[in-house]
Amino acid sequence: MQLVIHTDGGSRGNPGLSGGGIVVLDEQQREIYADSLPFGKKTNNEAEYLTVLAALHWLQRFNGQQTLEKVRFVLDSKLVVEQLTKRWKIKEPRLKKLAQQCWQLLTTLPFPVEFFHVLRHENARADLLANQAMDKAQE
Repeated sequence: MQLVIHTDGGSRGNPGLSGGGIVVLDEQQREIYADSLPFGKKTNNEAEYLTVLAALHWLQRFNGQQTLEKVRFVLDSKLVVEQLTKRWKIKEPRLKKLAQQCWQLLTTLPFPVEFFHVLRHENARADLLANQAMDKAQE
């Protein structure tokens, strides 16, 4: 089984009220999991990383129930994709710590995980869930 995981994080203000959205699709492009996560006051980039971390934690739990061959993460944050694939250096200490947590979780998974950058409109469902998390936290 192969999965595609769309994640998006955002903040209103930078830093500001933040949230994330996760959408997991199976091989037939059916949505098998979705979540909307409030993070409190964070930067946009922190929210992006926190959403990837939440998805990796979900993936660890899901892996115990299914045999996975490969997972593809899809993000509209070029910064996070380039940093997690180690093509770009991470200068910000908070982001470096979050990236290290991601890398640590990735080492526990028995299948390859790839990260891809897409344009924002190709990540619309995850973006919607991130905005719903921020809306809910604002109430």
